Amino acid sequence: MKMIELLQKIDLKIKLAIIAIFLGITAFIISNPFDNSIAKINVKNLAVMVQTEVDHVNVDEIADWIIKDKSDYRLIDLRTEKEFNDYNIPTSENIPITNLLDGELARNEKIVLYSEGGIHSAQAWFLLKAKEYKSVYILRGGLEEWKDRILFPKLISNATPEDKAKFEIASAISRYFGGQPQIVTGSEITLSVANPNPTPKIQAPTGSSIGGAQKKKKREGC
Repeated sequence: MKMIELLQKIDLKIKLAIIAIFLGITAFIISNPFDNSIAKINVKNLAVMVQTEVDHVNVDEIADWIIKDKSDYRLIDLRTEKEFNDYNIPTSENIPITNLLDGELARNEKIVLYSEGGIHSAQAWFLLKAKEYKSVYILRGGLEEWKDRILFPKLISNATPEDKAKFEIASAISRYFGGQPQIVTGSEITLSVANPNPTPKIQAPTGSSIGGAQKKKKREGC
């Protein structure tokens, strides 16, 4: 358990550097060497990309794009079909990492990748970059960050007026996506004002169930 927590806390740039070393030594092979699915990595260029910070967007940006109904990007969920069906970020498409090179993505598209945390999206980012996809981005923090910041934002009991103002905005965004803002008092977390929108079929980070068998709206992830 401690090892898992440690890996989750490792900075994304460090994770990317680890992947860069691995991919720089070997070819990243998706299926077999006879179907042209080998991505050749330029080690020098790869090192420069890692050093100068990988392209990324944060969950607040994605939430804003979805609310504004922007359509100039594709949000790709790299998890399994079952995980995707259990819950996914609204507007996302499910393309497992093993299927990325099957021709579903165009090289001139703006592509945002996400997974549960960040390691799989980092791998997919390197793969697409190696195949000369130009506008590829990673959703920083992945689905875990989406849950923490968008679906279940928290306000501590001794919050400053500025924190409370930010929480009001975060609460409105949370309810838009069927989430539930939370107020932290000591060691307990309570739900804030009831959400009139259906809740997504996932649990809050506290582990307490907040789901409900209600009719889903289009903006929900699943």
